[in-house]
Amino acid sequence: MAPPLSTHAPADERMGQWLLAAKTIEAAIASKLSGFSVEVLASIDSTNSELMRRARDGLCAPILLVAQTQTAGRGRLGRRWNSQGADVCAEQTALTFSLGLPLHMQDWSGLSLAVGLSVASSLHPDIYLKWPNDLWWQDRKLAGILIETAGMTDASRYAVIGVGLNILPPDGSGLTTSPAWLRALWPQASAAQALERVAQPLIDTVLLFAQQGFAPLQAAYAARDALQGRTVTLSDGTMGQAQGVDTAGALLVHTAAGLKKITTSEVSVRPTS
Repeated sequence: MAPPLSTHAPADERMGQWLLAAKTIEAAIASKLSGFSVEVLASIDSTNSELMRRARDGLCAPILLVAQTQTAGRGRLGRRWNSQGADVCAEQTALTFSLGLPLHMQDWSGLSLAVGLSVASSLHPDIYLKWPNDLWWQDRKLAGILIETAGMTDASRYAVIGVGLNILPPDGSGLTTSPAWLRALWPQASAAQALERVAQPLIDTVLLFAQQGFAPLQAAYAARDALQGRTVTLSDGTMGQAQGVDTAGALLVHTAAGLKKITTSEVSVRPTS
């Protein structure tokens, strides 16, 4: 595992540590995923945007693209993901990366849940999951997931799985609830160490999901479900009690009109105070 990134390490030394982490991950994945590579960039607008651009140009090889700084990071529903980088004398405040994989699947339902479960399980037992794509600690957002796809053939698509994880306390200006950060749970964590910890299990989980879908992960997700049993409000104002997810990853909400199954990530769900 790569050593922690020193607070006062110069930029070229930090990049060297990132490249060491990249080699470690590539070596672990090489036998499982032909042609897989890890690429580390000092700065990019968005790792997801970059891989989607490459996919549209026909570049659909399996890759893990990491950015020390994102200037236009994106989250679900078009929300901005703040990703402060590291200058010469500062640590990286967030881990931002995108995993690009060509996948052949009949049913993509529940992929974001599978990704969140893998990342949470790799990092800490006290991290919970807020449907459909957030990692929470103490009811505060620690990380977010954004999944996009590009067509390849009639049967296959190129999946771009983006993850943004707070390492140090982020700027919570304008937010109702201040975000969480990994150092509160793992005091010595660096972005490179976090990547090494989550990368291989994440790839294994996505490949397993491609074969078996979400159903085998349902019980593990339930154990980390931050909404289970809580009163929630949907984006259309409907209120109800969250009752877990089904075998396809749909959120089940018991409302006054009966059981409602939420299947689209375009619906916003929040706990009701």
